[in-house]
Amino acid sequence: MTHIGRRGVLAGAAGAAGALAVTAAAGLAGEARAEQRPAGGRAEAAVEFRGMWIASVGNVDWPSAAGLSAREQRAELTALLDTAVRRRLNAVVLQVRPTADALWPSTREPWSQWLTGEQGRDPGWDPLGTAVTEAHARGLELHAWFNPYRVANHTDPDRLVSSHPARLNPGWTVPYGGKLYYNPGLPEVRRFVQEAMLDAVSRYPIDGVHWDDYFYPYPVSGQYFDDDVAFADHGAGFTSRAAWRRHNIDTLVREMSQAVRRVRPSARFGVSPFAVWRGDDVDPLGSPTRAGVATYDDLYADTRKWVVEGWLDYIAPQAYWHLGHPSADYAAIVPWWAGTVRGTGVDLYVGEALYRCDADSPTEAWRDPAELSRHLDFTKRHPEVRGHVYFSAKQVAADPNGAMARVVADHYGSAAAPR
Repeated sequence: MTHIGRRGVLAGAAGAAGALAVTAAAGLAGEARAEQRPAGGRAEAAVEFRGMWIASVGNVDWPSAAGLSAREQRAELTALLDTAVRRRLNAVVLQVRPTADALWPSTREPWSQWLTGEQGRDPGWDPLGTAVTEAHARGLELHAWFNPYRVANHTDPDRLVSSHPARLNPGWTVPYGGKLYYNPGLPEVRRFVQEAMLDAVSRYPIDGVHWDDYFYPYPVSGQYFDDDVAFADHGAGFTSRAAWRRHNIDTLVREMSQAVRRVRPSARFGVSPFAVWRGDDVDPLGSPTRAGVATYDDLYADTRKWVVEGWLDYIAPQAYWHLGHPSADYAAIVPWWAGTVRGTGVDLYVGEALYRCDADSPTEAWRDPAELSRHLDFTKRHPEVRGHVYFSAKQVAADPNGAMARVVADHYGSAAAPR
């Protein structure tokens, strides 16, 4: 069974040439915030997490179109925050660095094209600063969502603004699958992308630093990610290129975890990966699933290790399958993640595919407005599940088949407690 997952939604809206297909769903009040981490420890967060993703890339959720006035952009943003409150949520995850650019006046990278339609053009206001202030005023947490390595949804560096770091350092990038990426194998790239993200972390009282599922890019048939020179320069001592690539991503996660705890100890660090680490057909530690992609083998993202090592405060796997899916059953994915986080101190929030809930869905389960509510019924059996995150904000607002309203009625009977 093949269908477009969250990656397809984001890639399609951004003008990518076709969505990747896999053999299962793909991944993709006051100033409340998590308590201060104790020395050497992690933030505690006892309150249920009820969140929604607000995607800016390709104007998926917000702004609804590039080139709106500052007043219009601000009004749309605050309307989405009001939607979160109305749906009795307590957190929003706002995409602020979608393609090596910024939704704040960054000292490292240009203004995002998704604001004005022109990369580098000042939109006339500070979206991230406003978002933090307005979210906190509504009792919502604001988690800043960054994409570490994606540079552009095309492969032509000359289309980037002339001051873009990727143009000033052409050796940093790799074209692949119709997109341009920073090369994770270069230590100078790893340092730079952390500096770019920490610019926001240091300047705004955000409640979380959030990464999605893009590390090394998802495989594209017939395409080669050319990191030969980087591997020759930095891969000595590794048993394989795959092991070296995983080391590169491990290092980024570990270093960023340490940096967030140093720069803003009250902020929590989380990742929302594609939900399959590995299948148990290739690894006895893996999940009883047969998805077409595994983060460990295909994205070189050892998500299980990040939990076990305690580098994360939370993990929000994109469990975008229905109950009873033949290849990747929601009822198999959630228990595996519950077992993975058990005893680690890392919170588990389940990413929910609200975008798939549609009366016209080709999948019968997703046509049923009660499907998502049944997910929350199921997770109650697993105390390690500390909340849910819904993709994405426009579906939280529009709710095409009533699935979100059903979740609220069945599970969010009272306003969300401030976190």
